[in-house]
Amino acid sequence: MSKVTISEVNRMDRETFVEAFGDIYETSPWVAEETYSERPFSSLEELQSSLELCVREAPREKTMELLRAHPDLGEKTEMTEASQKEQASAGLDQLSRSQYEAFQELNERYREKFGFPFIMAVKGESPDAIRARMEERVEHSKPTEFETALTEVHKIARLRLEERFASR
Repeated sequence: MSKVTISEVNRMDRETFVEAFGDIYETSPWVAEETYSERPFSSLEELQSSLELCVREAPREKTMELLRAHPDLGEKTEMTEASQKEQASAGLDQLSRSQYEAFQELNERYREKFGFPFIMAVKGESPDAIRARMEERVEHSKPTEFETALTEVHKIARLRLEERFASR
């Protein structure tokens, strides 16, 4: 998709809007579908705030589905193009065998404890920094980590949105 302006976003019909922004929140087009009716947006920030509010106001089970849609970090499985790109930017596609095994063990511990994968906006981070955050966050309480994961989901969405907008 070519870069868009906020005025172009405001002229989109529902189908085009969902096609353009349905993957901002990992395989959860319902966020864009439900945000469409909030148009017109005055800025990228207002669009982002509307998307975020939609997620924050969603029923907990729907939010959990969104969290569960994210891939495990460092995993060698099928994932969205955006996730592949983000993980590659952090070197997670080139882990050594021992790094890979450490990530898998942490992913498993995290998922068992919280019921969703470890989520972090990893763009530009190093594998060591990500692993340190995983080790720290796996010790959080369930309520704290739920909020932390949502905050990270919104950071990821913001980065994805920024990539799609023409410079101002």
